[in-house]
Amino acid sequence: MSATTKKLDARGLFCPEPVFRTKIEVEKMQVGETLTVLADDPNAEEDISRWVKRNGHELMSLQKRENELEFSIKKVK
Repeated sequence: MSATTKKLDARGLFCPEPVFRTKIEVEKMQVGETLTVLADDPNAEEDISRWVKRNGHELMSLQKRENELEFSIKKVK
C-alpha cells in the first residue's frame, strides 16, 4: 500500500504564497506522505526547493511543463 498523496494547486499565486501554502500542507501531513504541488510562479522553483531542503524533507521530483512546475515532496520528519 502506497502512502497518501495530497495535492496543492498554487497556480496563479505569487511569492511567497506557493511556498507558504506548501509549508502549511506539509505540516498537516503524516511522515511518509507525499505532496504534489502545481505552481506557475517562476520564483516557486527556487523558493519551494530551498524550503524543502532546509526543512529536511525530500524533493522526489520537479517537472517543468511550459510555464508550469510540478513538485513531488515527501514528508520525512
